[in-house]
Amino acid sequence: KGSNSRQKARRLVARVHNKIANSRADFLHKLSRKIVNENQVIVVENLAVKNMVRNHSLAKAISDVGWGMFSTLLKYKAEAEGKVYLEVDRFFPSTHLCSETLLPLPKMGLDVRSFECPHCGQIHDRDINAAINLKNEGLRIWASGTGASASGRNVSPKGGRIRSTLSEAIPSEAGSHSSIASR
Repeated sequence: KGSNSRQKARRLVARVHNKIANSRADFLHKLSRKIVNENQVIVVENLAVKNMVRNHSLAKAISDVGWGMFSTLLKYKAEAEGKVYLEVDRFFPSTHLCSETLLPLPKMGLDVRSFECPHCGQIHDRDINAAINLKNEGLRIWASGTGASASGRNVSPKGGRIRSTLSEAIPSEAGSHSSIASR
């Protein structure tokens, strides 16, 4: 300890870790920019990343991906562009509903990646099924303008609504073409 070789090795390891962090941040910036540029409404699930990191078997993978940083980047870029950013509550059963029938599915472990729906008989990929459910729920929330969840309960931490970062992004009658034409 304290030798010049050890200091050199420490600096080398620090440089490698810095490069990994920079390349991860670069990827997240580019991906969030692409998503914001290509979409008018962005719907994400507000996951409790801090709680998920407590699971020792998933902690490293979750931290490496940088979910919290990615959602922050999406949110501020969407707000800057005037796009709608919606968060669907983490308790919405996106993986426990069939995206075709909207009927509840039997409980499945995390190791089940695809399943056959007992109601419609189709084989669904678990992640794609959840993404479709989140998209539909987010668009339903945005169209209603209320922020109420489909499950009939509001369990967000602050007791508030699931909302867009821009309230003016929600369409209103005042700015529609029909009200301008009638003047």
